[in-house]
Amino acid sequence: MNPPAFPPAIFLMGPTASGKTQLSVQLAQALNAEIISVDSALVFKGMDIGTAKPTLEERGGIPHYLIDILDPSESYSTGQFRNQTLTLMADISARGKIPLLVGGTMLYFNALSQGLATLPEASPEIRAKLEQELAEHGKQAQYERLLQVDPQAAARIHPNDPQRIQRALEVYEISGRPLTDFFQETDNDLPYNVIKLVIAPEDRAILHKKIALRFQQMLANHFMDEVESLYQRGDLTPALPAIRAVGYRQAWSYLEGEYDLPTMTEKAIIATRQLAKRQFTWLRRETQAHWLQTGSENLPTQALEKINFAIED
Repeated sequence: MNPPAFPPAIFLMGPTASGKTQLSVQLAQALNAEIISVDSALVFKGMDIGTAKPTLEERGGIPHYLIDILDPSESYSTGQFRNQTLTLMADISARGKIPLLVGGTMLYFNALSQGLATLPEASPEIRAKLEQELAEHGKQAQYERLLQVDPQAAARIHPNDPQRIQRALEVYEISGRPLTDFFQETDNDLPYNVIKLVIAPEDRAILHKKIALRFQQMLANHFMDEVESLYQRGDLTPALPAIRAVGYRQAWSYLEGEYDLPTMTEKAIIATRQLAKRQFTWLRRETQAHWLQTGSENLPTQALEKINFAIED
């Protein structure tokens, strides 16, 4: 942990549907904190229902940052997130408040904690070649190739994550060096007393039920109308990060006639469960974090006790 002389910053992490939003607002109100969203989907405008974006009422009068900052046609890099977040954290701390970072995009949290490597710029030619290879030979072949050229990166990246697999292969082809080499050169000094909290249910089956119920509620709240409005724009494609978001990707395929509504619903729920599993994989590495149980009694009080103890320690 950083020395106490550093200003406090709170990381509230957890899998999707674990209750981060409500707890974050309760903590922010008690601590005079402001919230920075750590979510790769909440940055997009017009994607409210499927991302479970907190409404103005749910935000409880607390400033929220990095929500609704991009059009779905745009991309948002981990580097952009890190730079903008460090600026926001400095501003919040300078005003005597506490930055409270909340979300489930673990890659973003990792970029803040561990630093970010200066990677070679993307190559459209190499990326197109890798996409062609993916279409012809499948993701397993690309993963096996990554195991050969960068086994450490392959150990970090899930075999079912072709986007990150391709980026690692792209870096290797451009530079002749494994992606892991670049990460070992990062500057990871974060000038804060970081207090990490993880909220998650004790039983994974409970989370699975919450995920299914939440998606059914999204459908009842006209999620398909939201996706239809994006689809009808005509300038968005399934290759964009916004449309690759869980739920939107499956709904988009339904609108393109790939499968019926019950199949789409099943696939979206399964994809969300898989996302939660990947998030848990990241979270288990957070050995310095304080774990909180979703739905436990006096949850805000438990969290505040841990935060105050860490600040005073």
